[in-house]
Amino acid sequence: MTIRVGVIGTGAIGRDHARRINQVLSGAQVTALTDVNAAAAEAVKAEIAPDAQVFETGAELIQSDAVDAVLVTSSGFTHEDYVLAAIAAGKPCFCEKPLATTADAAKRIVDAEAATGKRLVQVGFMRRYDTGYRMLKRVVDTEIGRPLMVHAAHRNQSVALSYSTQMAIHDTLIHELDIFRWLLEDDYVSAQVVFPRATPHAHEGLRDPQMVLLETAGGVRIDVEIFVNCRYGYDIQCQIVGEEGLANLPDPMAIAMRKDARLQTALLTDWKDRFIDSYDVELADFIKAAANGTAAGPTSWDGYVAAVSADACVAAQEAPGSIVPISLPARPALYG
Repeated sequence: MTIRVGVIGTGAIGRDHARRINQVLSGAQVTALTDVNAAAAEAVKAEIAPDAQVFETGAELIQSDAVDAVLVTSSGFTHEDYVLAAIAAGKPCFCEKPLATTADAAKRIVDAEAATGKRLVQVGFMRRYDTGYRMLKRVVDTEIGRPLMVHAAHRNQSVALSYSTQMAIHDTLIHELDIFRWLLEDDYVSAQVVFPRATPHAHEGLRDPQMVLLETAGGVRIDVEIFVNCRYGYDIQCQIVGEEGLANLPDPMAIAMRKDARLQTALLTDWKDRFIDSYDVELADFIKAAANGTAAGPTSWDGYVAAVSADACVAAQEAPGSIVPISLPARPALYG
C-alpha cells in the first residue's frame, strides 16, 4: 500500500520532506502540495513531485480524496487550524514543531484528538530518532542508575537579525524541552533563566548567551546553556549524571586529523546536517503508522507539554533569576 501524502507548506523543510518521501523512503508518495506562495508549491511539483496536484488552500488539500495523510510544514501560526482539520477528517497528520504557537492552541489539538480515541498526530521532535540520543537513552535506562543531574548545551554558530531572545526558547530550547522529558521519563515543575556576560557578537536586542535551569517532578536538576552566536559551529551537548555513573551524548562521527602540528576534528555548522538521518527515520515511522490509519512517535501531548514548558521559560526570561512554576492538567488516557 502506498500512502498518498499532502504537504502543506513548501518552504525549506517542506521541500526537504517532499524530497525524502519521493526519493529516499518507500511506502508513500507526495500527491498534493500547497503553499501561501503558489510559485513555491509549483516549483516543488516541477522538481520533486511531478504527479502531485497543487491546491489553493490547505483546507482543500486536507479534504481531497487524493490525500491519505497530511504533512504540516507551514508557518507555526497556521499549525493549529491545519492539524485540527486533519483530525476532523480522520487523516494521520505529521506536524513540524511547534504543534501550535500557544499552549492553549496545543491543548485544543490534544482535546480534539483525545475525543476521537485514536492517535492521529505526530509532532516533529526528530531528536528522539537520532542514533546518538537513542544510544544515550539505552544507557540512562540500564547502566547509570537513577538520573540526578543533566548538563546540556545548544550552540549555534550565528543567527539572523530577526532572531529574538524569546526565540532562544520557542525555536531553540524547544528540542531540549522535549528530549529531556523523553530521556528522563519525567515532567518539569519549575524553570529559571539567568543571563551571563553577553557576547559582543549578538545583534542589538538579543540577549545571548543564556542559561535555563529546570527541575523535574522527580527532583532532577537540569542546566542548559543556549548560545546562538558561539562562532565556532553547531554543537549539541548533553551529559546525564546518575547514581552509578554518567553518560555523554556522542558527538557526530568525524575524522580526527593530524596536520600542521595540530590534532584536528571537523565540526558541523548546520543543524540540518547534524540531524539529517533522524529526519529519514522519523518520517519512515510516520509512513508506517499512517498505513494503519494512525500516528507514532512524539504525540500531541508532548507538543502541548513543550508549549507549556516553553511559556514558563519565557516568563522566567522576563524576570531573570526568578523561579517560575510549571503545572500540567491530567494527561488524557489516549497518551498514557
